[in-house]
Amino acid sequence: MRRKKRFQANRPKKHHGRGAHAPPPLAPRPERAPALVYGKPITLLEDEQKATFYFTKGSWVPYEMTIAECRENSCQVKELPQKVNRMTRYEVRCPVRA
Repeated sequence: MRRKKRFQANRPKKHHGRGAHAPPPLAPRPERAPALVYGKPITLLEDEQKATFYFTKGSWVPYEMTIAECRENSCQVKELPQKVNRMTRYEVRCPVRA
């Protein structure tokens, strides 16, 4: 009994027709906005009344923006897992003006 060939040496060749369609024209790419550069991260605390505080010179000082305002101003806001005295910790990075 003959064994079956595993590999086919004489494969049929693929013919590329002369009337092959040209690929569709590429659409123009939209220009990208310049990448934002963010500054140093600031650790903020937010209490139940949505007031924010940052730590400087050994004490917690009120911060000029709330977390909602930081998000509106395209800042990166990341909530940190630990809470301090029932206040939520956030890491905020605001964009740097170039």
